[in-house]
Amino acid sequence: MVKRLIIIASFTACAGLTALAQDTLRLTLDECITMARNQSVEAAVARGELQSAYWQWRSYRADLLPEVSFSATLPSYNKRYTSYQQADGGVSFVRNDYLGLSGSLYVTQKIWPTGGTLTIESSLDFLHQSGMGGGNQFMSLPIAVTLSQPLFGVNHMKWSRRLEPLRYREAQARFLTETEEVAMQAINHFFNLLMAIEQVGIARQNLQTAEKLYEVALAKRQMGSISENDVLQLRLDMLTARSALTNSESTCQARQFALRSFLDVEADIVPVVPMPPTQTHASDPLPAPPEGGEWNDLRLDSNLDGDHSPPSGGAGRGSGGGEGESFLHLNYEDVLAHALENNAHATTIRRRQLEADYSVAVARANRQSINLYAQLGYTGTGTSVGGAYRDLLSTEVVQVGFTVPILDWGKRKGQRRLAESNREIVRGQLRKQAQEFRQDIFVLTEQFNNQAEQLRIAIEADAIAQRRYHTNVETFKIGSISTLELSDAQTAKDQARLSRIAQLYNYWLYYYQLRSIALWDFIEDRTTATDRPTTDRPTPAPSREGGEKSYLSSIVN
Repeated sequence: MVKRLIIIASFTACAGLTALAQDTLRLTLDECITMARNQSVEAAVARGELQSAYWQWRSYRADLLPEVSFSATLPSYNKRYTSYQQADGGVSFVRNDYLGLSGSLYVTQKIWPTGGTLTIESSLDFLHQSGMGGGNQFMSLPIAVTLSQPLFGVNHMKWSRRLEPLRYREAQARFLTETEEVAMQAINHFFNLLMAIEQVGIARQNLQTAEKLYEVALAKRQMGSISENDVLQLRLDMLTARSALTNSESTCQARQFALRSFLDVEADIVPVVPMPPTQTHASDPLPAPPEGGEWNDLRLDSNLDGDHSPPSGGAGRGSGGGEGESFLHLNYEDVLAHALENNAHATTIRRRQLEADYSVAVARANRQSINLYAQLGYTGTGTSVGGAYRDLLSTEVVQVGFTVPILDWGKRKGQRRLAESNREIVRGQLRKQAQEFRQDIFVLTEQFNNQAEQLRIAIEADAIAQRRYHTNVETFKIGSISTLELSDAQTAKDQARLSRIAQLYNYWLYYYQLRSIALWDFIEDRTTATDRPTTDRPTPAPSREGGEKSYLSSIVN
């Protein structure tokens, strides 16, 4: 009961020493992560980057579709002198006074297999000449088909069809990774506050114990059963405990403010100590919680004589220890398979390879430039609109232009060799990055699986240190041990309690690091894209996974 009162007091102290009337928010780790993904500035930046990538993808897709445009000049009026060359070669100035109107309708389609452009055009021009001999003139172009086609050059559109889908897929995977990084920041702030609250509770408990021991020492000193040096040492311990309490409360306030700012909330936050992830899946019912209605086996006020193991889970891919325990155990091959399928790293490697090949293709195509231009159509003129569309005449235009360097002193050859060298450099860098990617996953998986044992040891060590300290306190009261032994037991007790929280923090941090790499929820055995909230206005977005599509499409609206 005393320990529970201490914990309540420590939470109250950290929640706001100068603002006791302020509301408090009891927050689990999952709730903290969800709020961070929805409300933090970092999450908003990640959503903005995904939206930018989406609209770039939409622009690319629209560029492949026919484009209809209309251009017009309404009107064009000229009244001025212009030079005019006569039949005998002489030049004179004549006065022009005319009004012109024109309009053109275009349908343009890019031809991605060849890289050319096909345009269908229809136009009508009107000219009204004022003055002597003036009148109205119409010129029609009912239809004209124009083809512009580069020959033996690089097909930029064909390369775009290979690169743009990879860029958008990479942006989708990068967004999911960034949201997992936001989750890791939330975990860091959450456990910083939790650690600070634990330190406040420890400091307050140590101060109460120091005050009681000092009172006992004064009574023993009056009876002559303890030396003056021991009394002074206990008083010094009491003053040190008061100073530690003040410092821990200040640290707790700072970390409380940091978490509130990160989550963009006004209420003071009371974190709930989370359970380690286990083999239990969503479809597996959890065992009944202990007395009190929640899992408190990792809390400060837990029963030191009770069971400190997490609840056992269902059948999984591994077991975590003794009977009744089932910490989540991950297999390197499974993590690697999910990472290669979902992570942006694999897509980035493919994109950079294609970009290097594209640069080489551009450098090789720059050796010459040959373009074909062809136009077929009909045109007519008349003094009326109807007359301009009668007695049409055909128009044919065919042009082939080319540019071939005769002497460039090896410039284009150097550009080609440079592009090829850069491609080899990129390939080497990508091979190295792929090796490091696999190595990082292997090391992180081993660290996560090892952390389960570290957490078990920390829980047991904490229980032993707590029991040892309470035993030493009682032993000191009857005069069987010195103040030095008592101080050593207190230090060991405090370190064991903080180590327990630190190991729990490392466990969760390793888990979310693996989630951010593999983009896979190993507890629920599903993609991480399906556990995000959706907005009210979804917009379709192409994606390989149905779950990713439902969520990512809700971001780009």
